[in-house]
Amino acid sequence: MRAVIQRVKKASVIADGTLTASIGTGLLVLVGIVDSDTEKDADYLAGKISRMRIFDDEAGVMNRSVIDVDGDITIVSQFTLHALTARGNRPSYIRAAHRDVAIPLYEYFLKAVEREAARKVSAGIFGADMQVELINDGPVTIIIDSQNRE
Repeated sequence: MRAVIQRVKKASVIADGTLTASIGTGLLVLVGIVDSDTEKDADYLAGKISRMRIFDDEAGVMNRSVIDVDGDITIVSQFTLHALTARGNRPSYIRAAHRDVAIPLYEYFLKAVEREAARKVSAGIFGADMQVELINDGPVTIIIDSQNRE
């Protein structure tokens, strides 16, 4: 699983013309899934996202997690995070998981983040046409891949 984590002042998601998520200070997480991903990958990312210290403390140092600042979390599925771009100019999405694998793991991931962060998580709708609006705070953007734990 691959996640792009963005610290935001606010974010919202419109899926198929309907507002499905709207948050204030917190994290907007874009997540991509491949067929080889498992619940262990989801648990790993959920823990990292919940405890990652990317919010400022009193001294202006990034030393607080989304839990520490009582922030919100919105998660959006995004198969394009696994685009292959080495050949030509048209990305290939062959690595992205098929719906029968991706949907259950995406739903598991939402619950795992809720469990780890001890808060309700808002989300887009898997596979929907979505418009995501955000004000990136910092900007702070972190990429984590459960298969490449650097």
